[in-house]
Amino acid sequence: MEAWLNSIWYGPRKAPWLLRPLAWLFAALVALRRLAYARGWFRSTRLPLPVIVVGNLTVGGTGKTPLTLWLVEQLQQRGLRPAVVMRGYGGSCARSGRTTRVTATHSAAEVGDEALLIAQRSGCIVVVARDRVAAARHAIDEGAQLIIADDGLQHLRLRRDLEIIVVDGVRRFGNGWMLPAGPLREPLQRLGGNAIVVQNGGETPVCAGALRMQVTGNSLRRVDGQGSPEPLSAWRHRSVHALAAIGNPDRFFALLESAGLQLDRHVLPDHHALTPQVLQRHQGHPLLMTEKDAVKCRGFAQPEHWYLPVQAIFSDTDTHRLLGRIMMEARLLDLLVCPLCKGPLVFDKSSQELVCRAERLAYPVRDGIPVMLEEEARQLPADDPRLAR
Repeated sequence: MEAWLNSIWYGPRKAPWLLRPLAWLFAALVALRRLAYARGWFRSTRLPLPVIVVGNLTVGGTGKTPLTLWLVEQLQQRGLRPAVVMRGYGGSCARSGRTTRVTATHSAAEVGDEALLIAQRSGCIVVVARDRVAAARHAIDEGAQLIIADDGLQHLRLRRDLEIIVVDGVRRFGNGWMLPAGPLREPLQRLGGNAIVVQNGGETPVCAGALRMQVTGNSLRRVDGQGSPEPLSAWRHRSVHALAAIGNPDRFFALLESAGLQLDRHVLPDHHALTPQVLQRHQGHPLLMTEKDAVKCRGFAQPEHWYLPVQAIFSDTDTHRLLGRIMMEARLLDLLVCPLCKGPLVFDKSSQELVCRAERLAYPVRDGIPVMLEEEARQLPADDPRLAR
């Protein structure tokens, strides 16, 4: 069924007439639901902390997880404590209705592969629950300063300060139809709002103002955690099995082939469980997989099983544009503290500086991004009016 739908959504086949009335009905329900929240018929919840939503308009993988990891790292580098809340798709905790903070002792079967990957890679607070509002409140209790809702674009009950829409720059929007005739969860008009649009790969811009992101990886690691990483370039011309149980496996395969590897491709449905029996089917050559798949089989992986960690990359210009909007629109400047005394900072809009009254320092804010370095700070005179309590 998944292969058949993808051939319709992203291939040359036209959507069958049977699916088109269902797509019109789905579009009407989506519009009615958004109207209900806009008019207050359905109630959304505003939390006491900033909320950033990362999501997509289409079904399937677009690169949300690498972007979420990049965002968490950037915020952590600025002294903030972000938390990621998500459904924990495929995990027993979410299915049972439990709200769970993800730890190293959990398995992908309990909390979902994406949640486990983000927790292991970033070390930040990750909470899974079917109810995102409950997950966010749990994260606040755990000490979070801001909330990142992964795949939360359509979860309108959680009010947000900023939306980031990730678009696959190669597959784009498929045939342009709403579900089930096409891959769209929402109409393309959503791109014309105030959301930040991030385009993952592709040459032609998906819309005006879209920021460009590339997802890349350059080293392979053993799934069992043993041994040392090996450069991907050292595997050039080697024959390997390549396994992917993700939303868009072609992106993973293309990355390996661009490095010169010879692939025997194996595609499984997104979030598909991996067992020793599944891995044993692919013998004779090393087996390479995505990191999202690797977290599902670390306990029984063999030395010939490897995975490719990937990371999101932006140009300096787009990094400044993205972080500048996040810091300003998500009210994150109010959460920063002085790196010397750990005391509060006051943002002075006229001078574009963050003022520490205790240390009499002013940290510059350039292109919307705070520069929290002592050597960049300016010493303020004792009579500076901004130091008055």
